[in-house]
Amino acid sequence: MSKGVFTVLSRQWCHLCHDMIAALTPIAGQYGWAVEVIDVDQHPELEARWDELVPVLLVGEREICHYHLDEVAVRAAVR
Repeated sequence: MSKGVFTVLSRQWCHLCHDMIAALTPIAGQYGWAVEVIDVDQHPELEARWDELVPVLLVGEREICHYHLDEVAVRAAVR
């Protein structure tokens, strides 16, 4: 069971999204957190809210970063 969940709002064709997920996965593993990836194009309400900012990293409803992974902010979020 994970200690928490990072949610990445993503798109299938988005290279920045793939980069964020690749950078986040080992950090999440260090802390025992899970990574959930949600395709905003499959959820109109998420697309309406986050469209221009994808990829977006969330913990719960709180935005941690967007476009590029902010490792400092990620590590602060797990503490």
